[in-house]
Amino acid sequence: METIRLTTAQALVRFLAHQYSERDGQEQRLIPGVWGIFGHGNVAGLGQALLQAATTGEADLPYYLARNEQGMVHASVAYAKMRGRLATFACTASTGPGSTNMITGAALATTNRIPVLLLPSDMFATRVAEPVLQQLEDTRNGDVTVNDTFRAVSKYFDRVSRPEQLVPAALAAMRVLTDPVETGAVTLALPQDVQAEAYDWPVSFFRHRVWHIGRPVPEPSAVERAAALIRNARKPLIVAGGGAVYSGAETELRAFAEATGIPVADTHAGKGAVPWDHPHAVGGIGSTGSYAANELAREADVVLGVGTRYSDFTTASHTVFAHPDVTFVNLNVARLDAVKHSAEPLVADARLGLQALATALDGWSVDHDHRDRTRRLIARTRQIEQECFAADRNTGELPAQTQILGALNDVLDDRAVVVNAAGSMPGDLQQLWRARDPKAYHVEYAYSCMGYEVAAGVGTKMADPTREVVVLVGDGSYLMMAQEIVTMVSEGLKVIIVLVQNHGFASIGSLSESLGSRRFGTKYRYRNGTSGLLDGNVLPVDLAANAASLGADVLRATTVDEFRIAMEKATAADRTTVVHVETDLYGPNPPSQAWWDVPVSQTSALDTTRTAYDTYAAHKRAQRHYL
Repeated sequence: METIRLTTAQALVRFLAHQYSERDGQEQRLIPGVWGIFGHGNVAGLGQALLQAATTGEADLPYYLARNEQGMVHASVAYAKMRGRLATFACTASTGPGSTNMITGAALATTNRIPVLLLPSDMFATRVAEPVLQQLEDTRNGDVTVNDTFRAVSKYFDRVSRPEQLVPAALAAMRVLTDPVETGAVTLALPQDVQAEAYDWPVSFFRHRVWHIGRPVPEPSAVERAAALIRNARKPLIVAGGGAVYSGAETELRAFAEATGIPVADTHAGKGAVPWDHPHAVGGIGSTGSYAANELAREADVVLGVGTRYSDFTTASHTVFAHPDVTFVNLNVARLDAVKHSAEPLVADARLGLQALATALDGWSVDHDHRDRTRRLIARTRQIEQECFAADRNTGELPAQTQILGALNDVLDDRAVVVNAAGSMPGDLQQLWRARDPKAYHVEYAYSCMGYEVAAGVGTKMADPTREVVVLVGDGSYLMMAQEIVTMVSEGLKVIIVLVQNHGFASIGSLSESLGSRRFGTKYRYRNGTSGLLDGNVLPVDLAANAASLGADVLRATTVDEFRIAMEKATAADRTTVVHVETDLYGPNPPSQAWWDVPVSQTSALDTTRTAYDTYAAHKRAQRHYL
C-alpha cells in the first residue's frame, strides 16, 4: 500500500480538499474552504497545514479569517443554506474559549439541520504537560475537556486522539454532513499535539471522493394511504417547510397546488417555495402568520406538511389547527418529522413525494367553495398588509418597522436575499415579506439566534455573489455580533446592512408587556436614580459611527422617504454599506393572528401579571395534542 508521511493536520487539509457532493448529476466541492481564528492549539497544527497547502499548492483549501468564532460558524451555516445543504465550510478554533465560542453556532446548525464541520482544538492527548493553559480539570473524569460540551449540539462528535483515528473519523464526518436526515453540526475535536504528529497515511485516503445525496423514493402503499386521506378532505391545507426548498421541489409544489386547488401556507424556512402572489399562496402560518393562512388552518380537516418539522411557531403552540378531527399527512425525508401529530407518514424526498401524490390524485381537486374561500381570505390579507405599510398607521414621531419593510419590498428585486434571525423582525417579515424566490428569504428561526445576521450576510454573499444581500438587523443583535463587517470589508464583499435602531428589545419588550411584565429590562436606558430601574434617558449610543469604524460606508435615514433614497444609493454601491434608520420601539406591528405559549406567573402582586395570567389560561384551554 502506497503511503505518504504527513502530520494529522496536513492529512486533514488534504482530505477535505478532495471531498465532493453530488445530487441530480451536479457535482461540487463539499468543503470549499476553512474559516478560522488562530491561537495556541491550532496555529502550529491546522494553521501550518493550511499555510503549507496555500504555499505549495498541494491542496486547494482556501483559508478565511473571521473575527468571532461564533460568527464564522454562522457564516458557514448561511453558506450551506444558500447552497441547498450541498456544501459547507470547516471551522477551526484555538484551544479553550476559542473553541467553546463555536458552541452556539453548533446548536444553531443542528437545530436548523444544516451541515457545518467544526474542528475545535483540544488539550494534549499525551497529557504530558497538563494542566495546560485553558484546561478544564474535571475531578471525576480525566479525559473530559471543554470540547465535550459539543456532544449535546452535534449530530456527530469524535475526538481524534491518535493520528490513525482520523481516517474513520473523517469518513464518518462526511457521511453525516451529506445525510439530509442526520445532517447538522459535525465536530472533530483535535488535540493540539496530535495535529502536529506525523503518520504514514494511505494515499488512497486522499482520493477524489464523491458523496452522492440521493432522493428517497416514496413507498407506493404509503402514497395510496396519503392520497386517500387527501381525497376525502373538504378543506385541506398544505404547510410548506424548509424541506420543500432543500429538495428543490418548488415547481412540483406549485403544480400540485394548481392541480388540486389546495392552498399553500409556509413556514419561515419554506417561504418562497410558492411565490407570494401565486393564487394558492396564503402566506406564513402560525404564531406570527398571516390572516389567510391561520383562518384556513383553523378550518383544515387535512393538513399536508411538506418538509416541515412543525415548530411551536408553526402550530401556534398546538392551537392553530383547530378542527376537532384534523388529520395530518406528513411528507418528509426524516421519519422523525413524518410521524409528528399522529400523521400518516410519507417518508420520501419532497420532490418525488409530490410527484407521486400528484399522480395518485390525478383528476381530483377541492370544491369551488374552498377555492372561493381562499381567494377571499387572500384579498383580506392583502388589505392588512397595505395597512401595515401605510404611513398614517404609525402614531409616533419615528417610522414604524413595518413601513421600512414596505419600502424594502418596493426597492429590492426578486433575487435579492433578505437575511434576518431574531427580534421583532421575523414576525413582521413572516406576514409582510413578499418572496418570489425560495433563496430570497433567509430568516433563521429554528434557533432564532441574536447575532446571526451580520455573519450570515458574509456566508450568503459568498454562496451567491450574483445576488444582492440585505442584512436586516436590530440594535440588539448588532450589539451582540457586528464584527464580521470587518470580514466583509477585508474579503471585498458587497453587502447592504439595514441597521434598525429603536434603543431596546422591541420584540421581547412587546412580549413582556403582553405577559404583564411591563417591558422590564428591555430598553437601552440609563439607570434611574429614583426608581433604581433602567428607565432613564436614552443612552448616547451611535451605532452608525460604530459601523463606520469597522470599515463600512454608512448612510443615515430618519424618514421612510430618506430610507428609500439611502437604499437606492446602497444598491448602486460596490462595497459594504450600512443604512442606519431609527424606528419606533413601540411599533405598531402587524396584528396578531394566533397565539404563542409563554407561561405567565400563576400568582403575582402585580395587577398587570394577574390580568395577563387570565388571558394565558384562556388560551391554554384551546391547546391540545393532535392524536
